[in-house]
Amino acid sequence: MTTATMMDVPLTIELVLDRAERWMSASEVVSRRPDKSLHRTTYGAVAQRARKLARALVVAGIQRGERVATLMWNHAEHLEAYLGIPLAGAVTHTLNLRLHPDEIAFIANDARDRFLIVDDVLLPLYDKIVAAGASFERVFVVGASGKHESYEELLATAPPELTAGSSASISLAQLPDLAETDALGVCYTSGTTGKPKGVVYSHRSTILHSLVAALPDALDLARADTLLPVVPMFHVNAWGLPFVAAMTGAKIVFPGPHLDPPSLLDLLAAEKVTVAAGVPTIWLGIREQLDANPGKWQLQPGLRMIVGGSAAPEQLIRDFDRLGLTLLHAWGMTETSPIGLVSRVPPHLAGADEATRYKLRAKQGTPPPLVDVRVRNWQGDVPADDKTNGELLVRGPWVARQYAGGHTPDRWTKDGWFRTGDVARVDEHGFVQLTDRVADMIKSGGEWICSQEVENHLMGHPAVREAAVIGVPHPKWSERPIATVVLRPGAQASADELRAHVGAKFAKFWIPDTIVFVDAIPRTSAGKFKKTELRETYRDHFKDEP
Repeated sequence: MTTATMMDVPLTIELVLDRAERWMSASEVVSRRPDKSLHRTTYGAVAQRARKLARALVVAGIQRGERVATLMWNHAEHLEAYLGIPLAGAVTHTLNLRLHPDEIAFIANDARDRFLIVDDVLLPLYDKIVAAGASFERVFVVGASGKHESYEELLATAPPELTAGSSASISLAQLPDLAETDALGVCYTSGTTGKPKGVVYSHRSTILHSLVAALPDALDLARADTLLPVVPMFHVNAWGLPFVAAMTGAKIVFPGPHLDPPSLLDLLAAEKVTVAAGVPTIWLGIREQLDANPGKWQLQPGLRMIVGGSAAPEQLIRDFDRLGLTLLHAWGMTETSPIGLVSRVPPHLAGADEATRYKLRAKQGTPPPLVDVRVRNWQGDVPADDKTNGELLVRGPWVARQYAGGHTPDRWTKDGWFRTGDVARVDEHGFVQLTDRVADMIKSGGEWICSQEVENHLMGHPAVREAAVIGVPHPKWSERPIATVVLRPGAQASADELRAHVGAKFAKFWIPDTIVFVDAIPRTSAGKFKKTELRETYRDHFKDEP
């Protein structure tokens, strides 16, 4: 017998919505509003409102595959949009509110967004986006709508849900039969290497990503957990965590626009959060508040804090262990939905010496099930060995096979692997460590310097809060490294002291020629160091060198 006899059930958002509504209906969804009040609802109520949204969008004329944009903070209504828009056969397009209005307008027009759902507190930004050339057929406002249509009024237009044997309103509100290959959502890259490009996620890729993300050796999310996604829902779908939470029934706590460390700590403590997710800058601020105010916040013992967006220094992991909390390294990209690597120390190394365990946890880790990675020489097509830096390639069922519109096809190899643009190496334990971006590698006197390795070592110095290293043109050496450094509050360190700290680990030519002390390092909307701006600022630094 060669024919499979299993049911062919399409992997669509309907499975998540139905599960949340039927079996996880009592699990809480908590949202902090702009005035800091807390709104409490349940998955059951969110699911019912998501279904209303889907029917209302069909009545409004949305067609299969058309885009409905969101310009919103993290809250329950945004979760309704995550679930309801694709249920209507449309595509959720989360707009990154931290970008310049011109960039947002470009992205909205490139995606051909038809409708927009926007928070009332973001209407001033919306006006700037429209002034920059964006155009939406209809705009629905969550909160005080003013001259625009109200989101609640949109929901009120939804006909009653059809029941078995009913034909009422069938021509107006019947939801489409979804295929797992249909588009569910679209996110745009940050545009650090050119114009932002769209990545379109399917229902199938999103369901598979959610299933694997929940696994114990991945992000380990269960019904017993309480999740706080600090990472914005407009940034790679909050790393897919809202879908994972709805699938597992984990209580979810949304912070709204209040992302300062004391506000987050208040929420982490009050809601007894067990899992949180954010970029390193978030956790740097949290650590500083906890050290400055011992005993003020009673957090859940072993609180797991997922860190991504950029590498977290080993010292930060050690600091949180000291505080009884756990920092978990993960890596991904818009093109990978985003989970591509997770750093968990395997059982056979649990008894290894402390230095080994921390070095492993500071790396990006190993791929979860269904994802494959390899490292190839980033100067050619020759496979790299375990000690050689090369470009990280990745493939899997939730990895993009192309950009929307077919832009930059050279980002994929001839045999179908995605070129991440990250420089990496694999250690003897199979752990992947990202050492730099290809664009950020520094070539000095014919030798390569990995800027990220120098940065992480600098951030291991007790006086350093943050450090960014860039290559700057040099008349003799082609490029030389400069480090911009932010010191911890109240700490002191000289440039010579920090240069000696780097020299204790790396070759002499890796030591930055100049260390500049600054109050803050510019960052992208995704929380990464904005090295393009730093390179522009310091491009003439060595101009008069002999």
